Amino acid sequence: MRAGRLTASVAGIIALTLTAAGCGLSGGGSSGGDSTAGGCKVDKGNVGSGKLTGDVKGRITFQTTNLKKDFGPFFNGVISSFEKAHPGARVKWIDDPGDNTFTQRTVADAQACTLPDVINVNAPTVTALTKAGYLLDLGVKDPNAGKPFVPAFWTSSTFKDASGSAIHTALPWYTGGVLLTYNTDLLKQAGVDPAKPPTSIFGLFADYEKVAKAAKGKFYATMANPVWRIPADFDQMNIKTLSADGRTAVFADDPRTTQWVAWMAKLYQEGAMPKDSLSSSNDPSTPYSQGKVAYGSTNPSFVRFVKQNSPSVYARTAVGQQPYDALGHASSGAPQYISVAATSKHAAVALAFAEFLTNAENQTAWCKDPNVVIFPTTTASLSDPFFQNVTGTDPFSQARKLVADQLKTATAYQTNLSPAVQNAIVAQVQLAMQGKKSPAQAVKDAQAKANELLKQAG
Repeated sequence: MRAGRLTASVAGIIALTLTAAGCGLSGGGSSGGDSTAGGCKVDKGNVGSGKLTGDVKGRITFQTTNLKKDFGPFFNGVISSFEKAHPGARVKWIDDPGDNTFTQRTVADAQACTLPDVINVNAPTVTALTKAGYLLDLGVKDPNAGKPFVPAFWTSSTFKDASGSAIHTALPWYTGGVLLTYNTDLLKQAGVDPAKPPTSIFGLFADYEKVAKAAKGKFYATMANPVWRIPADFDQMNIKTLSADGRTAVFADDPRTTQWVAWMAKLYQEGAMPKDSLSSSNDPSTPYSQGKVAYGSTNPSFVRFVKQNSPSVYARTAVGQQPYDALGHASSGAPQYISVAATSKHAAVALAFAEFLTNAENQTAWCKDPNVVIFPTTTASLSDPFFQNVTGTDPFSQARKLVADQLKTATAYQTNLSPAVQNAIVAQVQLAMQGKKSPAQAVKDAQAKANELLKQAG
């Protein structure tokens, strides 16, 4: 699991280019199908109104994303338990590498009517599949599906169909949370009090500036590439990046966006960030572990990364609350999801397995695995003593408790940008940071270029 700041904007949204081309019965449809889902023939019970019925019998395929190598025993155990509880059901587990073509390949499988019955998806992919009609509407097919989950996470599993209606096509599974990670020694050298984390993004930037002035190039505050911060910082500041329908960029309408770019330019020019990191794809993980930057990744799993790779820096590491800023509360970003294909021949089995996989017992058990640093999305799991009765004062223990407390009231919203739109915005901010454009002009041009791309996507 990557130690960087995880935002779904890094992945692409293919929803805007999907077409519901008919594809006959090829693999995913039901032989008795008398309805369609995304152009595939399916059983009538899989779509439309009415609770899903049927025996939990039949063979299904379950697909995860890059989990089989490290977590084979756990998932094989879950599958065995499910099959024992439902003797007529069989689950075949497959694992996708989860590379940057994941959404595109998954959409292609859906269009060929061969989407796995139960599939682990991220926000961009479930957005695409929902718009094209390939996923089961879980809120309709099981009206009780949302009960186990923290309300914010259940809300985050609402996506828009082709008509623009919001429907529940995914079960929230696991999440990472967000926090500040920092080197206490370096902050003290810069005159920043580690015990008083800033409460706003601009307050954090002011601390970055103190680091730049004190360090004079001996160490830095953070990395320069704004790709790690857009649109995550905008979301935390409650700056609207896109219009409500997602078809227009609106971030330039908020004066704080220009202020944000001005801060980034000032910090870069004053030496708060390594000059050679402006276009680097590297996150802060390695330089932080080397003691070269004061602030690390905002992903809680990063704390374990430091502990394993740099014990001396880990001993000087502390964690704190990521600034709530204008949003007013923590935002975890979107979790990973589990969806059920509307094209499943055995949808009753698929839905039963999806709910079994994501129930409180199985979520809690996986999050206790020493090989993983993730957080559950069910209310019961977050109340487990494993998260709440933390007695250790080490950074990892504190990070676990801080994030678990956050997630009970956090929102799980995040803005989804296609790579093209995100890169267009980032490129303009980079020009401002280099002093080649004024912050105001860079923001204006970024919005214009983003809108061109959004218009092309339709």
